[in-house]
Amino acid sequence: MIVSHSVPAGPGAEDLTDDAPLPLGGARLGQIGVIDQVSGRLAMSDGLDSEELERRLLELGFVEGAKVQLIHQGLFGGDPIAIRVDDMRVALRRREANAVLVRFAVSHAGVARP
Repeated sequence: MIVSHSVPAGPGAEDLTDDAPLPLGGARLGQIGVIDQVSGRLAMSDGLDSEELERRLLELGFVEGAKVQLIHQGLFGGDPIAIRVDDMRVALRRREANAVLVRFAVSHAGVARP
């Protein structure tokens, strides 16, 4: 059974599942969700400690409640990725995006968005 919350968006908004939030780094192209948590301890990053990564993500707009969508991915291995964060576009490595936990949207038919 899927229990849902409404996404804080305009017309045509999808519903969010009550399943556990998943890392943004594992998102598929076109997938939409809302940020649940940002924690640098969840990601592996070369040269940045977890607190610095978390601070930088927050400064870029990756804050709880922000709407995100994976809009582009690299050709080889799907890295880096481009993410729409509210009205901005940001490029990240997938391993850094893993620091962002997201509740992904499902369509009104109850099927996860591609």
